[in-house]
Amino acid sequence: MIKYITAGESHGKGLTIIVEGFPTGFPLSEDYIQEDLARRQRGYGRGGRQLIEKDRAELLSGVRHGLTMGSPISMFIPNKDYVNWGKVMATEPVEDPGNTVTRLRAGHADMPGTIKYGISDVRNILERSSARETAARVAAGAVAKRFLQEFGIEVHSHVINIGGVRSKYEHPVDWEKANASEVHCIDPLAEAEMIKIIDKAKEDGDTIGGAVEVVATNVPIGLGSHVHYERKLDARLALALMSIQACKSVAIGEGWEAADLPGSQYHDTLEPIAEDGKAPAGPYPTASGPWHRATNRTGGIEGGMSTGMPLIARFTIKPIATLAKPLPSVDLVTGKTVQAHFERSDVCNVPPAGVIGEAAVAFVLADAFLEKFGGDNIDETSRNFNSYQKTIGPRSWVATDG
Repeated sequence: MIKYITAGESHGKGLTIIVEGFPTGFPLSEDYIQEDLARRQRGYGRGGRQLIEKDRAELLSGVRHGLTMGSPISMFIPNKDYVNWGKVMATEPVEDPGNTVTRLRAGHADMPGTIKYGISDVRNILERSSARETAARVAAGAVAKRFLQEFGIEVHSHVINIGGVRSKYEHPVDWEKANASEVHCIDPLAEAEMIKIIDKAKEDGDTIGGAVEVVATNVPIGLGSHVHYERKLDARLALALMSIQACKSVAIGEGWEAADLPGSQYHDTLEPIAEDGKAPAGPYPTASGPWHRATNRTGGIEGGMSTGMPLIARFTIKPIATLAKPLPSVDLVTGKTVQAHFERSDVCNVPPAGVIGEAAVAFVLADAFLEKFGGDNIDETSRNFNSYQKTIGPRSWVATDG
């Protein structure tokens, strides 16, 4: 129903984003998008690039007088550092561009990319495969988040692991506390240890990875479908999250723990419906009306469809491939042993990964939402959604008057 495409290189002129398929009539502004772009640039362990770039997406089309028009939304995020890379990244031919890269990095796209595309300068690969591209994803995701807010759906994230230090937390999560943390973690004891680990990695010329949890609340029952593999909501989420640079695993709810538990302890049992038709009190905010679960280990998805419980997705980020103390490697041209290429880099990019994960989850949810409820105008989508919400009770309670 909706889609986006990004273009641009890490040290090129900038990043271009085109978002297509959203209905007309919901509010969207550059200031709103900039909030998430700024969050992406924060976080303990970021490198010097974040001191140069102050990302802001310029809306070029698709929005008029503060409201979406239903036409493609295009945005541009300039790279301020381009002034220092104009010759290296020039679009026109130059006599001596300089800065050719032939030293391969383990863990990056360098070797398979150069072999696949038949080139002898790794820069053609590293520029596009760089996580700089995620700024464009965050801008696209901000459009989706703004759309979802029209229906009360919120998407947040927090860091649950850095370098083996695990956060202790319970749902519902205090999102203000998470956003106030330097490492985006709500556990102050874990936060202190995470910072120590990042400092040690920086001192050693090393990098460190971790894991993030993304939570979407007030997701209605029935987004996605069980009938085909590509329509399953969890499959779509896994694809979106796994495509994030440096992501190496994805779990929905307690997916990693499912291997350790018997079915009697894992599955989310339904609780009895109260006489007033309301859900019983519990720790999980729900958009499921009278339906409620005692637990939420499946992360709000069963059979490829949302259950109305909070949607929870976790993903891991491997340590960054560019190390200040480079690993031994091989030169692409000579085939001889060298030290891997080093270019300005972060020590830890787990805290900002949460913002990128939010964008990925929000875009999948917005796509599934419009797939379910449609509408060319936000008012039409709202009518369809509100009508559906009247039908989600037990079959004997379903309204028949339309």
